[in-house]
Amino acid sequence: MSEKSQPLSNLNRVLQPEYRPSNDFYASDLLLQSQVQKSLPENCRSYLQPLLQNLGRQAANKMDALSLMADKNEPQLIKRNTWGETVNEIRFHPAYWDLMQIAVDSQMFRLKWEPKLRKRFAGNRHKMGFALGMLYAMSESGQYCPLCMTDGVAHLIDQFCTEGDRERLLPHIYSDRLANFFTGAMFLTEKAGGSDVGANLTVAIPIENAESATSDEPRLYELHGEKWFCSNVNAQLIFALARTQADRPGIYGLSIFLIERELSDGKVNPIEIVRLKEKLGVRSMASGECLLKGTVGKLLGEELKGFSIMAEMINLSRMYNSVAALAGGRRALVEAYQFLSHRHTFGKLAIEHALVRGKLWELGSMQRASSALVWRAITAMDQAEAGDENAAQLLRILTPMVKRDSANIAVYICRESMELMGGMGYIEDTVIPKIMRDMMVLPIWEGTSNIMMLDMLRASMKSSGLETLVNEIREICEKYDHEVGNNLPMLAVRIKEAIWKLPNLPQQEMEYQAEPLFQRLTLFYQAALLLQEMMDGSDIGVDLAWNWVIHKLGFIGRPPAPPNVNQIKTLMAWVV
Repeated sequence: MSEKSQPLSNLNRVLQPEYRPSNDFYASDLLLQSQVQKSLPENCRSYLQPLLQNLGRQAANKMDALSLMADKNEPQLIKRNTWGETVNEIRFHPAYWDLMQIAVDSQMFRLKWEPKLRKRFAGNRHKMGFALGMLYAMSESGQYCPLCMTDGVAHLIDQFCTEGDRERLLPHIYSDRLANFFTGAMFLTEKAGGSDVGANLTVAIPIENAESATSDEPRLYELHGEKWFCSNVNAQLIFALARTQADRPGIYGLSIFLIERELSDGKVNPIEIVRLKEKLGVRSMASGECLLKGTVGKLLGEELKGFSIMAEMINLSRMYNSVAALAGGRRALVEAYQFLSHRHTFGKLAIEHALVRGKLWELGSMQRASSALVWRAITAMDQAEAGDENAAQLLRILTPMVKRDSANIAVYICRESMELMGGMGYIEDTVIPKIMRDMMVLPIWEGTSNIMMLDMLRASMKSSGLETLVNEIREICEKYDHEVGNNLPMLAVRIKEAIWKLPNLPQQEMEYQAEPLFQRLTLFYQAALLLQEMMDGSDIGVDLAWNWVIHKLGFIGRPPAPPNVNQIKTLMAWVV
């Protein structure tokens, strides 16, 4: 029907009458469905599928409305009660607790930490938990931070606490009742240091005559200092770094302590919340500044080994950061693609315009490449946990690589999706501004992009991770006879050799020259992973993402025209 023959009511509207928003984020996610089918055995799939289906529907409907309410009604700090007593209470909007209930019901932690389920799903726990987490974060990435911290706390408790503390605390993390559920936090950053954790000033003083001093229990300490950026400040279980020896500077003088909100005698552990942070995004959860003034902490692991223990929690958090980035990028594309498919401009649908198709090709391909990289890292995490040393070495370099790449891609995809929707994308009536605000923190949390670059550089020098990654590129490409793919291994080896030569340079030159090398190596690895998917033939639409990546690498020039509408729809069907 031409514009002239359409009723006025159909012309004077933002979107075409047939527009319907997505009401099930899992049913529409062919890529996630494919990942679950390919990477999980049947016993995992049969347990996980109903959870994914339920959460996919909730994320697109109930959770979406709750998330917007929690975003607009931020947590409030109640310093004192009616009688003038200091309480340091955080008060949340009811939507916060409804969202937390959905997280508990999703079983994203129960299937990882409940003893029988943990044993049943050994070797696949991270893939299962992150599949659920991605759907959750598509609607609520603010609370995905406390959930991230909770899983990290569970890991440290499991690895480093006494059997008694494990049996006492882990049930609170895999509980199926919100009233019994504990969340976790790490109090890491201080004013003087920021990302330079070695500059932390908080001190820990042994508590004399404590019961732990004459038993097998870890010793108790009083912590004194200020933690500057405490995400999930209301957590019941907290890990914090502090100095037990003032004459040991840097990270090698730090020990790690478990802080419980409630002491063994039922009293409240003294932690003063100075104020809550007013953040650009992730407003639903509480971040604050805390004074530790005689706060009781239990030494975890060996004294002075605190940073290496905390690093395990940080690396898990970086993977959560990457999954949140993948979820945010996908959500932005869902909104933009649905809008462009039902927006009539200049005589035709917006998606039919060449520049729009070209932009969707770019964004869809970036999301597809990012997804391949993130899920490869999650798989390596499961493999390493099962005892695969090659996977453990790969993870050393892959964790900072995937955190850096996914976060930057998510921010770019959100910004470009907002522009594709024009003024509507900028208006708070839509969800895009909230997603944009939430995604902006991802390149910063758990180490900035520059810190990730330095971590990749260290991993290349102190582990076999770089060699393992380049060998995997070679193995993938040798498996297939592809005109362009055959060039990848040789070029990846050249990058590896260039990286290995960096330590011969002055410090400033070494760090500065590392960035373009690792950026290119990331693209090479994504190209190899996409080549594997394309040649296996399990997914359609991946060839467009592959073509975009190798165009970015310079193997092919810019095509004379973008993919046609049907090709874009095929690519986006797997992305959104």
